[in-house]
Parts: sequence; structure tokens; C-alpha cells
Amino acid sequence: MNKTQLIDHIADEAQLTRQQAARALEAVLGAVTHTLARGGDVTLVGFGRFIVDERAARKGRNPKTGDVVDIPAVKMPKFRPGKALKDAVNG
Repeated sequence: MNKTQLIDHIADEAQLTRQQAARALEAVLGAVTHTLARGGDVTLVGFGRFIVDERAARKGRNPKTGDVVDIPAVKMPKFRPGKALKDAVNG
């Protein structure tokens, strides 16, 4: 499912226009992005949790040349599914 299909689904399920559904989706995605950018996490009970994980700086190798390269520390957004979502997918 892509973003357009998701907007169509939201519009049908919530009895909204496509424009209203698109604005609602953008608002949710914006809130999640803003919260993660500030270092917070977003928990949707039964669905899952969006968190920020930090990867430490490390040494790596360029596979083409074999040279050692420095890989900087980064913050990575992650999603951890909730039990209800896991059950729905596996059940």
C-alpha cells in the first residue's frame, strides 16, 4: 500500500473527503516526525512504538578498496510493533 492508497482507505473508513484524509495523515506523520526529532518516542497502544535509537561511531571497511573508514554516530528512527499488530499479522 502506498500513501495514495492509504489516504483513500482513511477517507473511506472515516467517511472523510480525500483532502481531509490527506491532511489528517500529514498531521499524524508530522507529529511523529517532530516528536522523534526532539528525541521523544510515540506509543500507539496495540499498534506499536516509534523510538529513536543511537548508533555509536565505529570503524568500517570500504569493500572496494579495503581501506578503513570512520562511520559517524547517528540517531536512527525505529518501529517496534505491539502485540496486537504481531497477532494480526501472524494470526
